[in-house]
Amino acid sequence: MAIPRILCATVAALAVATISWGAPGAQQKAAEKAIPAAGGSSTASGSAAKAAADPNYVIGAQDVLDINVWKEDQLTKTVPVRPDGKISLPLLNDVQAAGLTPTQLGTQITENLKKFVTDPQVTVIVREINSQRVYLIGEVTRAGAYPLLPGMTVLQALSSAGGFTQFANIKKIYVLRVESGKQEKYPFNYKHALESPEQNIALRAGDTIVVP
Repeated sequence: MAIPRILCATVAALAVATISWGAPGAQQKAAEKAIPAAGGSSTASGSAAKAAADPNYVIGAQDVLDINVWKEDQLTKTVPVRPDGKISLPLLNDVQAAGLTPTQLGTQITENLKKFVTDPQVTVIVREINSQRVYLIGEVTRAGAYPLLPGMTVLQALSSAGGFTQFANIKKIYVLRVESGKQEKYPFNYKHALESPEQNIALRAGDTIVVP
């Protein structure tokens, strides 16, 4: 009697597996697994680390900077970049930061501090990137604004958003971008991008990814 029971259990398991794969949304869920979820805190710390390592990163309004003056604790500060592009520092008051790289800003602060400090050594590190963002809306797990990392693509942005919901149409994704004052629409097929990296789209600040 044990053999028929085993056969019945095997047949039942195969039937459940077949129904699950054929059910609406099952293939979509399988596609979701190709996109690893990324936590918010790890994304933020990763973006700051990449900005700090990128010598060409240009500081923008609302970024947060670590200004370190060696052996000068009172001058070492963590400061936000104001909407006017400036930061406030002891002795120097307002200093233009937006539009400069961290290295350029460090050089400028060093030169300005020479009036007050002997041989100042200044290091500027980007703690938070808030000036360059992309936006994800629609059928993604975590819609919202995300820091634009150097070289970031649509696939990477979708990963940051935790993948798709079960209702997402991954063949009809598109990117909205403003160019020369006009909004342009760029189609994006998730499956094609996985198979052909050249189908992926490099993102720019202000891009909006729409997942219908």
